[in-house]
Amino acid sequence: MKEFAGEEYEDDSAQMGPSYFYQPSEKWACSTTGDYLETNITNYITSNNALNTTVPEIYRTARLAPLSLRYYGICLLKGVYTVKLHFAEIMYTDDHTFNSVGERIFDVLIQGQMRLKDFNIAKEAKGFGRDTVREFNDIIVSGSTLEIHLYWAGKGTTFVPARGVYGPLISAIAVTRNPDHGHSIGATLGVVAAVCMVIVLIVMFVWVKCHQKGKYLEDEELRHLKLQKGYFTLKQIKAATGNFDSANKIGEGGFGPVYKGILPDGTAIAVKQLSSKSMQGNREFMNEIGMLSALQHPNLVKLFGCCVEGNQLLLIYEYMENNSLAHALFGKEEHQPNLDWPTRHKICLGMARGLAYLHEESRLKIVHRDIKTTNVLLDKDLNAKISDFGLAKLDEKEKTHIITRIAGTIGYMAPEYATRGYLTDKADVYSFGVVMLETVSGKSNTSHLLKEDFVQLLDWAYALQERGNLLHLVDPILESNYSKEEAMTMLNLALLCTNPSPSLRPLMSTVVRMLEGKISVQESLHKQGSVKEGLKFKAFELVSHDNYSQSQSNVSGTSQGSWIQNSTSVEGSWVDSSVSFENKEESRVFSAGSRLLA
Repeated sequence: MKEFAGEEYEDDSAQMGPSYFYQPSEKWACSTTGDYLETNITNYITSNNALNTTVPEIYRTARLAPLSLRYYGICLLKGVYTVKLHFAEIMYTDDHTFNSVGERIFDVLIQGQMRLKDFNIAKEAKGFGRDTVREFNDIIVSGSTLEIHLYWAGKGTTFVPARGVYGPLISAIAVTRNPDHGHSIGATLGVVAAVCMVIVLIVMFVWVKCHQKGKYLEDEELRHLKLQKGYFTLKQIKAATGNFDSANKIGEGGFGPVYKGILPDGTAIAVKQLSSKSMQGNREFMNEIGMLSALQHPNLVKLFGCCVEGNQLLLIYEYMENNSLAHALFGKEEHQPNLDWPTRHKICLGMARGLAYLHEESRLKIVHRDIKTTNVLLDKDLNAKISDFGLAKLDEKEKTHIITRIAGTIGYMAPEYATRGYLTDKADVYSFGVVMLETVSGKSNTSHLLKEDFVQLLDWAYALQERGNLLHLVDPILESNYSKEEAMTMLNLALLCTNPSPSLRPLMSTVVRMLEGKISVQESLHKQGSVKEGLKFKAFELVSHDNYSQSQSNVSGTSQGSWIQNSTSVEGSWVDSSVSFENKEESRVFSAGSRLLA
């Protein structure tokens, strides 16, 4: 951490290279494009400690790139920001020799708008090794992301005085949100009378007493949500849900109850209401909004907006007519949709495409951390959409993956994550493999965890694979109405995804291609050790679809609608098993290649 001009900047010394994406925190990310030819520059960091000692240390190192250099401010609040860009030309000299004849010219775009055209650091600073700051105080963030793009358009010198000293270069970046002068509490209190001051103090005292446990504290971030385009008032939500009528309740989960609502224009919505008993709070609430606001994909549930009013925290989503995959597989039989074989294959392919987008295709690379049947929703055409991003994390490829706050659902968590806190996108691949097994078999991997005469579905699958009877896993309700070839592909792929070694699990883009039949699935036989098959496996094999549905007769939630947020069945009644340990405060500061303001 470096202090400069009264503010702290965090050093970014990460090595980057051609076509490289770096994401060291939940607030910032950086990417480079291009390759320096015929030069030994490989990490795209330059330094010059021989500069005049009067030059601040922050200008003695810089991030550079041969073609394109982008910084992303992630999960920002909507509003107007001030962006300060610090530059110093430290790769050329000022000694009137051959080393001083170079000329660096590049463009700077912020939020896609050209802000500096043909920018020359040395010319603006009136010399080499001198600092110059360009400040822009009108940068608008209308979504949740700020993009700063430095781009070399082919101008300036490339081989003089040496190869590999051209392209954009920057020493530091500072981004601060401008105050909202239109809602200044200080200005308001300055013009009110003494009697009004007393009233305000009384109101503040009552407010603090009511919120002393911190359950519903409307901090600055939550209050700012009211200024966003997707904000709903509590009055609107009460009107849409019949004042949260129990008849409109369609589910119950770790976050709280879920209600169906109808907006005045006829649009159906699903409203998640934060429960007073919920272990999730402002952090997961903001995380869900931040993640889904930046993501758009046909296989991800769409977030319409939110409501923050009084002690109410509400999330408003598109309504999913066929509820969750858990409801379709394990709910009451009379309310289950027809999950024929093509539909099951379509659901698994949809899940895979959604995860491939999160892991590899979206601008923000994300690990969901809680993939399970209750978090896979089904629309009217039984298309799968991934939901519930309250536990999602940005996938920081170049940082240590060991974390202290384990969160997820028992029965779906990858072993390396559950036992050692080692988190990568391969944890989602493991969870996907478990869900695909459940989809093919119609049985839950977690419903019999506490019964001595049963084993987990995954253990049974491994045993059947070793005996060459893997097709015995297929849901008996399908009888013979399924493709044996596709079933073997999906079952072998599920076991490949659940390999105990994360390095042996495929990427989700590879999973998509396998499900599409474009590449074959290599069978991955994993020895489970000495597992007693006896009564445990026989008991599992005797569980027919009808008996299984009957055992879930106490599923919470109604038969209609789209959101049952439950996961683990314990002795017949459904409870949420998402777990979260050690709610440790996590850093949200990005270390920029140059340096970024914390």
